[in-house]
Amino acid sequence: MTPSNGGFGRAILITGCSSGIGYDAAHGMAARGWRVFASCRKSADCARLEEEGFDSPLIDYADAASIQSGLAEVLDATGGTLDALFNNGAHACPGLVEDIPTGALREIFEANLFGWHDLTRQVIPVMRAQGHGRIVQCSSVLGLVTLPWRGAYNATKYAVEGLTDTMRIELRGTGIHVCLIEPGPVTSRIRHNSIPHFERWIDWENSARAEDYRAGLQKRLYAVSGPDKFELPASAVTAKLVHAVETPRPRARYYVTLPTHAMGVARRLLPTRALDWILSRA
Repeated sequence: MTPSNGGFGRAILITGCSSGIGYDAAHGMAARGWRVFASCRKSADCARLEEEGFDSPLIDYADAASIQSGLAEVLDATGGTLDALFNNGAHACPGLVEDIPTGALREIFEANLFGWHDLTRQVIPVMRAQGHGRIVQCSSVLGLVTLPWRGAYNATKYAVEGLTDTMRIELRGTGIHVCLIEPGPVTSRIRHNSIPHFERWIDWENSARAEDYRAGLQKRLYAVSGPDKFELPASAVTAKLVHAVETPRPRARYYVTLPTHAMGVARRLLPTRALDWILSRA
């Protein structure tokens, strides 16, 4: 890909860099010579990343003004160009679908979809003007199949998949390539970070299935445990990101972890009833 960032080399904007996938991606891409704009939604995290040597614009997907000002900061620093965007920041709100208030869905869609769409729409004209660019979306195995207790997050990732697939076709031939990365269990803080959203929105003690919460989700959220089965470090996602933004012919989809590969095959081959049986026991 031809660099467009003046004398600075290739430039990438990565969101959600305070920890986990975004943090590893920022360091991994910087090590490969990219100028990394490692955005976070909290000013304290931006300050910490700036101390580590990154440009760190404040971008909160739920705040349209911060999306506009954060991208303006990036473009001012690069002379108006951007080679790649990695939409990554997201959160979860665990709970049974029947117990998820509509307000919780609005909140999670604002952060996990609408903000991504807003930022992406503002980046596309920049990439179109320079004649090239890469837009990479961090989806999930939960954009391929659903798991119980994760309905709100499942819904946002299915929506990301639909918008991204459409955008990839619509931008065909423009020089702007659009890719999905679909991780399964990857080391991050998403489970811990989901607790405030769960506590704010889910009245589980008054749920018809309170005992199921007590026996299942409560333990998963609050118990100290080791890595999930088949969990990979965040660097496994970074490796796919590198390919997506550096290869001349990027793939439409990048699976990460064995569960994603397995579910990709299962979704194509198994009857819905059989797949539901498997997923209900996950």
